[in-house]
Amino acid sequence: MFGQDLTLNLYECDLAKISDGAEIKKFVIELCDNVIHMKRYGEPLIPHFGHDNPITSGYSLVQLIETSSVTAHFSEYKKGVYLNVFSCAWFDPKVTEEFCKTFFAAKRVEAHLLKRD
Repeated sequence: MFGQDLTLNLYECDLAKISDGAEIKKFVIELCDNVIHMKRYGEPLIPHFGHDNPITSGYSLVQLIETSSVTAHFSEYKKGVYLNVFSCAWFDPKVTEEFCKTFFAAKRVEAHLLKRD
């Protein structure tokens, strides 16, 4: 297997956490360093944009890792997080899902795992 791509949709999240760039940075560092155990490549990009539409307004996250990337968009309007973890190195998708759910206090999560050959 070349890698795995975990897609998480987290619903009814803690609005204070998904609206705070410092919390999002704390999240991605903890995720990479202690949950998926991937070496971060550089600092995460965490811009807040999409202000023309309340649904798209929010932070986005791009964190390169030496085995691929972690990306996400945070919708304050929908109180949702839309996250992808892609890596050609193995990580535990269930542990990753639980960490993300807990960190953002999501009431509901949809998870999909795609194996790449």
